[in-house]
Amino acid sequence: MIRRLTAGDHDECFQLLERKRAENLFIIGDIEGYGYDQAFQKVWGEFDENGKMIAVLLKYEGNYIPYAEGEFDAKGFANIMDEDSDFKMMSGLKEVTEKIRPHIKRPLKKKRQTFYAKCTKLLYNGDFSIVQQATPDDAEDLVTILQAIPEFDKGNISVETKRRGLIDGTSRAFFIKEDGKIVSTASTAAENSKSAMIVGVATLANYKKRGFATKCVLRISHELLQEGKELCLFYDNPKAGAIYKRIGFEDIGYWMMYAY
Repeated sequence: MIRRLTAGDHDECFQLLERKRAENLFIIGDIEGYGYDQAFQKVWGEFDENGKMIAVLLKYEGNYIPYAEGEFDAKGFANIMDEDSDFKMMSGLKEVTEKIRPHIKRPLKKKRQTFYAKCTKLLYNGDFSIVQQATPDDAEDLVTILQAIPEFDKGNISVETKRRGLIDGTSRAFFIKEDGKIVSTASTAAENSKSAMIVGVATLANYKKRGFATKCVLRISHELLQEGKELCLFYDNPKAGAIYKRIGFEDIGYWMMYAY
């Protein structure tokens, strides 16, 4: 049985989600931030014959994120999406989304697959004493370095968004400065009480191959793991993946994004 969840279901919902804190980063963060009854956000749960919750489906604006540990009513989740005129995207772990995708009636416009990795313990404890933590006043300089890196999507970067995240605690950023400017940086995004995602790892071309990005990621990882949070990140480049794995990240699957 699938039904809408309310605040009364919160404890059981989080018992399911917290077993995979990094994998459920976005669902946990959105529920903590906005709850179960917003015009732009809704949450459904599937229950087995014994009344135990076995799967969760979260809608945030036009994006749906499903999660289940085993078999679930994939067709039922697909029907919820198809019946929603706002439905534009589905994202989530490949082993879950691939069960739903054949049941979605809308035509698929685009699909993207990235590696998904998480860290629960550092394997490499290098020196990161030169890494500084950013304040909201650093937002403009942080965006400037990201805009100078070709592989970043410039449309998703704005000073206002960066500053807001640093103020409200959903993001924190770290950087290394040389020659009077920020030359390397890494940030978190979608921080919640259980987990956080590392994003925006970047180094200016003339300052690469000096281990700066690794130091920034180490500083973030050390701090958040000390707080009891699991870390996760997406990556496309196997070379970047090798660096993350040396630090202590391990692949946990693929994260899929489908545009409809």
